[in-house]
Amino acid sequence: MRTMATWTTSATLALRADATTRVADIDARAKPGFHGRKSDGKQLLGERGEVLAALQEKLYAGGRSGDHRSILLVLQGMDTAGKGGMVRHVIGMVDPQGVSHTAFGVPTDEEKRHPFLWRIEKALPAAGQIGVFDRSHYEDVLVVRVHDLVPQEVWEQRYDEINEFEKRVVESGTTIVKVAMFVSLDEQKARLAERLEREDKYWKYNPADVTERSYWPKYQEAYQAVLDRTDTELAPWYVVPCDRKWFAHLAVTELLIDALEKFDLSWPPPDFDVEVEKKRLAQA
Repeated sequence: MRTMATWTTSATLALRADATTRVADIDARAKPGFHGRKSDGKQLLGERGEVLAALQEKLYAGGRSGDHRSILLVLQGMDTAGKGGMVRHVIGMVDPQGVSHTAFGVPTDEEKRHPFLWRIEKALPAAGQIGVFDRSHYEDVLVVRVHDLVPQEVWEQRYDEINEFEKRVVESGTTIVKVAMFVSLDEQKARLAERLEREDKYWKYNPADVTERSYWPKYQEAYQAVLDRTDTELAPWYVVPCDRKWFAHLAVTELLIDALEKFDLSWPPPDFDVEVEKKRLAQA
């Protein structure tokens, strides 16, 4: 039986950042554009996951047959926002053959010897793939800015560099879906506390995450600057409240479906004579 849950406004419209978006005012428990409960949302996620998987298979097949297009999903958020869970619960619904996933950590010594976009460019998805960035080039105008890791005149120019880089990426055939994931301070504290109560979560706990909480106002300023200065028509930002994990998963699923549907995908034609091959197989 199909769920009665609905999007009263499409996810792409309801979640789209604009000039009025204020990070400090984001309600991390909100469900912008969606009418339904948790159980409804989870059921709808399963249904929409089948749609996503079917579209992704067409994208992957096309990439194997000369179609140069791809998707890049950028997941950017504070610790505990749910980036890893997004990969498991959303990207986990599609064929892993057609996925490239990169989790960007602290730059290595080699990466530090290159411009900040060097390691990003190397990880861009190939034709037919959905690429996922767990953190991204935006670390270089977020963490770097908050902690004064480089002079202001260095990180200030990076906004324009990012816009130019993303423009080139889009023009090469990759649709960029940028998701700014927002979790509340209270929910973050609860998720960190859970990691300290469960043996299977210890590995996810990082004492530095508690320290980072004291920088929350600075991170809000940094995220506001990111939305203000790098939201473009070619590579727009979508703001996803993440206190309700099920809603965040559903929202990103819808954003990916929308991006894939705009490709107007079709199955690649065979490069062999189907009828001849049927006869050969029957005689084999």
